[in-house]
Amino acid sequence: MAVTGQQLLSKLIDAGTTQALAKYNVKRSDFPTPAEQAAFDFIDGYAKENGGATPSYATFVANVRNVTYIPEVTDSFEYLAGQLKDATGKRELAALLNSPELERDFDALSTESFINSLTERANQIKIKTRTGVSEKTGNSFKELSQMFSYEYEQRKLGKSFTLWRTPFESLNAEIGGLYSGDVYGIMAESGRGKTYLSAVIVDSLLRQGANVFVKSYEVKWYSWISRLLSIATAHEEVLTSDEHKVNVGVPNKEILSGALEGDIEGYLLDFVAKINDYYPGNLILQAKGDAELTRTLDELDRELTDHPEIDVVVVDPFYGLSDVYGRNSNKTTGGAAEQAARRLESIIGAHDVVGIYTIQANTEKQETEDGAVREIKLPKRDQVKTTKAVLEIATNLFAFDAVNGMGKIGVEKGRNGGEGFAIELLALMDYGVLREPDRRVQAEQFASVSGF
Repeated sequence: MAVTGQQLLSKLIDAGTTQALAKYNVKRSDFPTPAEQAAFDFIDGYAKENGGATPSYATFVANVRNVTYIPEVTDSFEYLAGQLKDATGKRELAALLNSPELERDFDALSTESFINSLTERANQIKIKTRTGVSEKTGNSFKELSQMFSYEYEQRKLGKSFTLWRTPFESLNAEIGGLYSGDVYGIMAESGRGKTYLSAVIVDSLLRQGANVFVKSYEVKWYSWISRLLSIATAHEEVLTSDEHKVNVGVPNKEILSGALEGDIEGYLLDFVAKINDYYPGNLILQAKGDAELTRTLDELDRELTDHPEIDVVVVDPFYGLSDVYGRNSNKTTGGAAEQAARRLESIIGAHDVVGIYTIQANTEKQETEDGAVREIKLPKRDQVKTTKAVLEIATNLFAFDAVNGMGKIGVEKGRNGGEGFAIELLALMDYGVLREPDRRVQAEQFASVSGF
């Protein structure tokens, strides 16, 4: 009994869907034994009657004989299908080379005609044993109907994708949140807080139980963790800002300089000691200067394959990836960056994680008179550096700016809606605060000032 066929059939049962059969062009004839072909027939017939879903383990073993169910097969569908197809090709090639017809043609045809005939038959075997979606021109209504029914039920049950919330409820109401398999961009001018905003989002994701993988190409680990600690302790409201009349976290600058004193220093060190239990989620951080920090998309793909528990990937910034400056096949200006953006989108989709990248907008010189206060100004998508492809891959592109205790986040691009939406934020970033203002408190303050 061929093990590969049993592995693939078992993996179909565990996956709960037969979509891999169409994706990798696996046919009944690819299974070498009558028992495996009968098992394929049962799974395929069951799926056609149940919206593409495969039978349960119990139903499978009750109805299939002489095929062993193998639990928790770790090999990918692509690998198993490739092995199965390769074995099919070798069987058919062996049958061709040993066929009476081949011997007859060898005697009857000229050398050129025989070679042409043999080449044509060998190519037919080659085409038949290919795997992958490239074999299909597209999906028919029959296939789409089955695929849609299954996908809809999975979404209805919340199994097809994962939705994570941003830290800003008004933004969640507008865009829904962050969906697995999609890419989201954060755009800001240099030094205006794009990395800080990404850390605030990471804090929110960790509180929801997400496993977050951060690649920080411009900020070292201590600085990055210092920001997260300031953000986390602001959530705990450990201090009060007399100036702004709000509760805040441990000052980031004092963490960076090691200048905390007394009770607040003891509090922070105790908080750090318990941080693994504090967040429901988990953080994997690769930061500037770390020996573990990788820079290629091939390495990112491998890391996600090795760690399927990862839910979210943060690349800060996008142009920290070496692929952005590598060689490109189309030999056009910016071609490598465009290819890197497309590859990043493909990796995020293939691993069904949330992808978040940061990117810098070209700095606009903002003229101010002496003593004037710079106004918040959200950057526009046409200011983005590197490549426009990085905008195209984003489901949402968030524009951000902050100054003088106030910030603003806007949706510069909204594939599923929300474009043009913006909210004002309280931005005391040295104290870990970047959040929507309390509207109730604002209303009370306005009422006291206006005398109502």
